[in-house]
Amino acid sequence: MKANKWYLALALGAGAAAIAITISGCKAVSIPKGAKAVQPFDKDKYLGKWYEIARFDFRFEKHLDNVSATYSLNEDSSIRVDNRGHDYTNNKWKESIGKAKFVGDADIARLKVSFFGPFYAGYNVIAIDDDYQYALVAGNNLNYLWILSRKKTIPVNVKNIYLKKAKELGYDTDKLIWTKHDK
Repeated sequence: MKANKWYLALALGAGAAAIAITISGCKAVSIPKGAKAVQPFDKDKYLGKWYEIARFDFRFEKHLDNVSATYSLNEDSSIRVDNRGHDYTNNKWKESIGKAKFVGDADIARLKVSFFGPFYAGYNVIAIDDDYQYALVAGNNLNYLWILSRKKTIPVNVKNIYLKKAKELGYDTDKLIWTKHDK
């Protein structure tokens, strides 16, 4: 089957080859085993600014503190994702603009997010309070986890509930980086 894709791509030209490689290289956007996305989910209540309270370290957020994400609607009904953080190693602000789309129904908090063209990753809100002030967000697998808040801090009881939920799903919460907010 791989050989057939390759020959088809060669026959259609270089542009098609890039598309074929991209399609064959993408994995399905998923949710960690045992996790359930929030339902019902109110997209409009989720929009706005969130502060990152904790995360697993990964290369795109390496050396960042003062991290926030602002969600707003695009004209095409997708969600604009504006991530911002301060790189403390070179004292510069970094910003990354992406797009999120619902994986299924808009009342289920399973989204896919892209910052790099056609490549999407899972963004699953797996816990949120009734007032949409605190959220626990899982990626595709147990390597990605975020705790978010509308303020730069989070109440201890909410933090403990989210940590317990993450541990029950198999996350190693000892690996969380607690984001500093001082700027």
